[in-house]
Amino acid sequence: MDTQTVLVTGGAGYIGSHACVELLQSGYRVVVVDNLSNSKPESLSRVEQITGKSLSFYQDDIRDKKTLAEIFAKEPVTTVMHFAGLKAVGESCEQPLNYYHNNVYGTMVLAEVMNEANVKQLVFSSSATVYGESTAVQYSENFPLGPINPYGRSKAMIEDILRDLSTADNIIQTKSPWKIALLRYFNPIGAHESGLIGEDPNGIPNNLMPYVSQVAIGKLAQLSVFGDDYPTRDGTGVRDYIHVVDLVKGHTKAIAALESEKFKSGGCKAYNLGAGRGYSVFEIIETFERVTGRKVNYKIAPRRAGDLAECFANPELALKELDWKVEKNLDDMVTDAWNWQTKNPQGYA
Repeated sequence: MDTQTVLVTGGAGYIGSHACVELLQSGYRVVVVDNLSNSKPESLSRVEQITGKSLSFYQDDIRDKKTLAEIFAKEPVTTVMHFAGLKAVGESCEQPLNYYHNNVYGTMVLAEVMNEANVKQLVFSSSATVYGESTAVQYSENFPLGPINPYGRSKAMIEDILRDLSTADNIIQTKSPWKIALLRYFNPIGAHESGLIGEDPNGIPNNLMPYVSQVAIGKLAQLSVFGDDYPTRDGTGVRDYIHVVDLVKGHTKAIAALESEKFKSGGCKAYNLGAGRGYSVFEIIETFERVTGRKVNYKIAPRRAGDLAECFANPELALKELDWKVEKNLDDMVTDAWNWQTKNPQGYA
């Protein structure tokens, strides 16, 4: 079989760079398109260092249809792994137009170019934020969608667009139908075990683990724990954390599923990628202190609007249909995050 080429949008970012490692190590050829608005090209050099393999990189924006079409004309792409997009909930509330333009319009341009190039196999980086609030704490794929912020709504809109694309295939009875996996992430943390690639947020981190790491290394003074009066086991919010390496393995499993008999006549299907259990903020802090031997200074702050007390994935569908489950535990996530942080105190800078 010829080596298949996967185009990775946003491939220089946190999850994208780990996906590039997994793809190269699994024998795929990798083409990255990234505008570097929230990532560094150094991550791709490190991907090549880890794997001993090279990739092709285009510093371009997926919203530039002409340039994107030229890349598809030049590269023998068989599948697209789509990570490119903005991803901070708080920022999305302040800049909704920016989020809809980047995430929704960017995906529409990408889908148009893919359609014209007859490349119709797509693994989409969605999010558990599409679910919104629920009375149940364990989220299954058949739950109604009800995102409560522009970031989550942008992901839900994209899911709708991709489902409509797939449904249209049945109406026009195309011979090359869309095959789409919508992967709904819970909370990716950790880093590659080499410590060469990891999460390098611009400015103050939005996510808990890089914030904890930066407090522990002395880059930030203290962590704010938003609410300690939730109806959870210790009063702090409980979330489903997943090692980023486990997460990206779900993406290569998704490609295999799209190429299997199950998707022979096309389709668009959502899968949760999560551990199926939750950890509280205090449990993250305690584990971090135990594993690293570092103290994490924190203060209790008021609850944030829109934060749920507890949510975690029901990952059974991914196990059944993608043959995927998490392999790493919280100690692994903390060990690898701290290894990255200590080796790269300033990130990729």
